[in-house]
Amino acid sequence: MEIEKYQIDEHNQKLDSAHQVKFSFAASEHPHIEEVISKLIKFQIAIPSWALGTGGTRFGRFSGGGEPRSLEEKIEDIGVLNSLNRSSGAISLHIPWDIPQDYDAIKALASHHGLRFDAMNSNTFQDQANQALSYKFGSLQHVDKAVRKQAIEHNIEVIRQGVALGSDALTVWLADGSCFPGQLNFRKAFQNTLESLEEIYAALPEQWKIFVEYKAFEPNFYSTTVGDWGQSLLYANKLGPKAFTLVDLGHHLPNANIEQIVSLLLMEGKLGGFHFNDSKYGDDDLTAGSMKPYQLFLIFNELVEGMDAKGIDHAKGLGWMIDASHNVKDPLEDLLQSVEAIMLSYTQALLVDRAALNIAQQDNDVVRCQEILQDAFRTDVRPIVQEARLRSGGAAQPVQLYRELRIREKLIADRGLKTVATGL
Repeated sequence: MEIEKYQIDEHNQKLDSAHQVKFSFAASEHPHIEEVISKLIKFQIAIPSWALGTGGTRFGRFSGGGEPRSLEEKIEDIGVLNSLNRSSGAISLHIPWDIPQDYDAIKALASHHGLRFDAMNSNTFQDQANQALSYKFGSLQHVDKAVRKQAIEHNIEVIRQGVALGSDALTVWLADGSCFPGQLNFRKAFQNTLESLEEIYAALPEQWKIFVEYKAFEPNFYSTTVGDWGQSLLYANKLGPKAFTLVDLGHHLPNANIEQIVSLLLMEGKLGGFHFNDSKYGDDDLTAGSMKPYQLFLIFNELVEGMDAKGIDHAKGLGWMIDASHNVKDPLEDLLQSVEAIMLSYTQALLVDRAALNIAQQDNDVVRCQEILQDAFRTDVRPIVQEARLRSGGAAQPVQLYRELRIREKLIADRGLKTVATGL
C-alpha cells in the first residue's frame, strides 16, 4: 500500500498551529536552526529487510499479522515508513533471506518508493536449506577449509547481488567462536578468519567497503572470534583501506563506553557505520533510545565532534542502519520510533555549544562540561525534527498518522493474519 500526499497534508494541517508555536520558540533559542534543519533533511537511516516482521527473540515469534511475504512487500512497507518520516530512504538487505528474483524490477520498485540500497548483509551464522556443509562449529574460522570456502563464496555472492542493486558495502557479522575452554585454538581461529576475510576483501569492487561487525557473545559463550571493537579493528587494519569496523549498539558487555569506542574509531579513520538499537542486558534488539536515550545522545555527541574534526559528511560519511525488532510491538511502529529517537539524539548533538565545551574541557571545569552537555540533552528538539520532516513532505506525527490511517489493519486485510516475514 501507499500513503497519498493529501492524507499527509490533511494530517499536517490539523497540527500546524500547535507546531508553529513550538517551533517558533525553538528557533528563537537557537540562531543556527536553519543549518541544523538542513542537516536533518539530508540524514537518512537504512531500514533492515529483516525487521519488517516481529522477531527479536531467540525463543519464539508471535506474528502481528500483515507481515510482508516477499521482498517486494518489504520494500513497500519501507516506502510507507519513508512517506511518513522522510528519513528512511534506504534499505539494507539480508542474504539469503531476501534474494531478489528480478534485479531490475526490484530496483525500479525501490526507486518508486524513493529508496536506495544500503549495505548488504551476509549470513553464515545459520545453515540454509540445501547447504552442503554446516556452520555449527564456525564459518570463516572453521578448521575445515572446505567450510571456510563455502562461507567465502557466499559472501562473494552477496557482493555480486549488491552490485546488481547499486549497493556499495558488505556487512559481515560472524557467530564464530567457542562455547567451552579448549574447544578452539584462538590464534588459529583468528588466522583462519583473517585469511577468509582477505579473499572476500579481494572480491570487493573498487568503491566498495566491507564492515566487520563484532559481538561480545551469543551464540558462542566462551569466546567470539570477532568479540569486540579491538578485534574488529585488527581485522580492518590488516585487510586494508576499504575495511572498517561496524558498531552494533547491542553488541557490548553491560556499561561499555560506546561513545569512547566510536570516538577512537573515528580518530583512526576506521569507523564504518552503525546498527542502532537499545538494550537492558545484552543484544536485546530493543527500539533505539527506549532504554538509554542519554547514551545515544552521548554517542552522537562524539560522532558530530569527530566527523566535523575530520571533515566527514554527516549524511554520507558513515553507514546509518537500524538493527532492532521485537515481538511485542507492531514492527512498523517500532521502526518509526527508532528513527525518531535517532533523529532526536542527532539534533541534540548538533545543538551542543562546542566552543564553550572546548573551553570548559581546557579549563578542567568538570561541572561546566556536564552543564553544557545536559543543556543540549534536556532541550526539547521535537519541534525541530518535526519541522525538518514537514519541509521534506513527511507527517507531523508519523506514528499518530500511521494509526489514524489504520495501516496495520489494511495490511492484515491484504496479506492475511498468519503471515510471517523472513528474519530472526
